[in-house]
Amino acid sequence: MAGGGGILPMRDDADVLAELVKENENFNENEPQVAANIGQQMFHMDLPILPRGVRARIRDISIRVRPENAVLVGGGIGHLAAWLLDAWAAGDEKPPTSFRIIEEGGKFGVILDRLIRRYDSSSWATVVGTPWNELVAETSAWNAASASIESASINKAPLPSPTGLIVIDVPETERPSSLRAALEIIDRDGVIIILEPEVPTGDVGEFPPGRPTTPAQERVDAFNDWMRVVREAGDRGFKSAFVELSGATLVVMIGS
Repeated sequence: MAGGGGILPMRDDADVLAELVKENENFNENEPQVAANIGQQMFHMDLPILPRGVRARIRDISIRVRPENAVLVGGGIGHLAAWLLDAWAAGDEKPPTSFRIIEEGGKFGVILDRLIRRYDSSSWATVVGTPWNELVAETSAWNAASASIESASINKAPLPSPTGLIVIDVPETERPSSLRAALEIIDRDGVIIILEPEVPTGDVGEFPPGRPTTPAQERVDAFNDWMRVVREAGDRGFKSAFVELSGATLVVMIGS
């Protein structure tokens, strides 16, 4: 699956999802040393850190998918990327043909480039500073244009195709739009991994006309949009699994 590189058997969607999201017995939740060092930096920088069990399960799923081309949306300073690179480059698992780490604006680009070199992965891993939604729009336009041999010969795809795995690690309010964009370019049997936003609680006051004006209202607005995107994905034939882990719910979507 996932662009011809996967190992999951050809079974019905429920069986495939169950096989995909289960814990990988060949690995454990011990943090790679490079990732542990990055985690310490994040702690001192007061940056949000994914629970260890979530990072481990994302790695487990990503390894099992074996995508030809993989994307991590929201590279940050490389904490989750280090888990994936360690499994792909430092272990016995075959890495993707390409791994694009999207970190808008290149704020942490130097750090991510250093991480890629640390794992000797420069031949297949790259940092991209273009905003995710913009990158997807460019890729979709290129894919449409490449139907012509002439146009394909003079253009270079922003993201290699087919995209077999997209891991999304962005703030809650950005997840709906990031997921919606991912649905546009994921391969027909590709896999998307994303955290479910927390259900907003408490009184957020009256919503003014137009856009929300407080962080609490923005979270409510984003969660409502999240529910719409999940329904859209189902209408388009995507199957979803919700994996309850300590501190978060992981959502895994697979095309059909």
